[in-house]
Amino acid sequence: MKLQLTAPQSNLLNSKIQITGSKSETNRLLLLQALFPNLKIENLSNSDDAQVMQKGLEVTNGTVDIHHAGTAMRFLTSFFASQEGKEVVLTGSKRMKERPIKVLVDALKDLGAEITYHGNEGYPPIKIKGKKLVKSTVNLPANISSQYISSLLLTAPSLENGIVINLVGKITSVPYIKMTLSLLNSIGIRTEFEGNQIKVYPKNSAKDEVLTVESDWSAASYFYSIVALSEVGSEIKLSSYKKDSLQGDSVLSEIYKDFGVSTTFLNNTIKLTKEKDISTDHIEVALENAPDIAQTIAVTCFGLSIGCHLTGLHTLPIKETDRLAAMKTELEKVGGSVAITAESLTLKQENQMIPNVAIDTYNDHRMAMAFAPLVLKIPLKMNDAEVVSKSYPDFWSDMKHLGIQVKEL
Repeated sequence: MKLQLTAPQSNLLNSKIQITGSKSETNRLLLLQALFPNLKIENLSNSDDAQVMQKGLEVTNGTVDIHHAGTAMRFLTSFFASQEGKEVVLTGSKRMKERPIKVLVDALKDLGAEITYHGNEGYPPIKIKGKKLVKSTVNLPANISSQYISSLLLTAPSLENGIVINLVGKITSVPYIKMTLSLLNSIGIRTEFEGNQIKVYPKNSAKDEVLTVESDWSAASYFYSIVALSEVGSEIKLSSYKKDSLQGDSVLSEIYKDFGVSTTFLNNTIKLTKEKDISTDHIEVALENAPDIAQTIAVTCFGLSIGCHLTGLHTLPIKETDRLAAMKTELEKVGGSVAITAESLTLKQENQMIPNVAIDTYNDHRMAMAFAPLVLKIPLKMNDAEVVSKSYPDFWSDMKHLGIQVKEL
C-alpha cells in the first residue's frame, strides 16, 4: 500500500487520541500469563507482534513462524527451552533469519538447554527441545539488547533454581531490564538487581492479579514529533499513560522540552503542548536507554531545520532493518545531510526540504511512523505503509483524526 500524505488545513492542532497498550509490556505479560495462567491482562496491545506472541505461546509442537517479530523470537526461545515435552522450530521472515540469536542460545545452552540451528550458525531458524533447566548461573555481555536479558528473566521464576545473570561490562537499556523486573515483582516474584548481577528467585505460583498494560510510549513519540513541528499553541492529549512509567521511552517528556513541547500529566492522560519555537540550531542526545525513538528525533530535527548528534544507537543495525543506514538514505532523499557510525547518527543543520519524496519503509514500522510527522512541513509519499501494523495498526486512522490527509495511491 502506497500513501500520499498532505498537511492538515491548519498546523494549529487540538486533538485527543487513545493509544493501544505497550507492545513491550504486553509481550512480557503474555509470557508471564503462559507460566502463571491465573493472571489477567487488560489493555493488551493490538499490534501484529502481540498477536504473533499470543499464537506462539499456544504451540506445543511444530513450527512457530514469528514473521518480523524480534521480541517474540527472543522471548519464545527461552520459553520453549524451559518447557519439558515441547519441541518446536522457531523461524521468521528473511530479515529475521539475518538477526543474531547466538548470545541468547549460548546462554540457554549454558543452563542446559537443547537448541540447534537449522540454517546459518548463530541465526534463526532454531530447533528447540524443551527440558527441565536446573542450572541457574549464566554470564552475558552487558551491552547486548535488553531483550536477550529480559527473555531469561521472564522464564526464570519457572526454573527450579531461578536464575543469576552476571552482566559483563557497561549495561545498556537499563529501563527495559527494570521494566521486566518490576512486572515480575508485581505478581509476587522476588528479584534483586545490584551492580552487574541480576537474580530472579523461583516460584511455583503467582498471586491472582489483574494487570493493566500502559499505553505505548514509543507510539507517543510520533505525536511528540507532530506537536514539535506544529504551530505554537497546539495541543494533543494521549491516553493512557503514567507519570511513573516502566517504559524507557517515557524519557520523551524530558527530551522534547528542547523542542518547545511540554508534557502535563492529567490522571491517565498526557497533554502535549507546543509552548514555544525552538531557539537552538543543534541538539545532542544519548539514547542508550531508548534507541527506539532515535528515528523520530532525527526526523523532528530535520523538520525544524536544526542539526543533531544522536549516540547510543549500537543496537539499531540489527533491528527490522539496519535503521542507521536506512535513516541516512531516507533523510538524504528529502534533503538532509547525514553521517553515521556503528552507534551514532549526525544530522547537519539543513534548510532544504524536497517535497513529495516517496519514503521507503524497509519492512520497518518505525521508518513509516517516524517520517509521517514531516508532512506538517512538506507533502510525502509512503511506500509499503501497511508496515505500521507491526506495532500500531491504527496509526494512519489516527493521523486522519489529526486532520492529516491520507490518500491511497
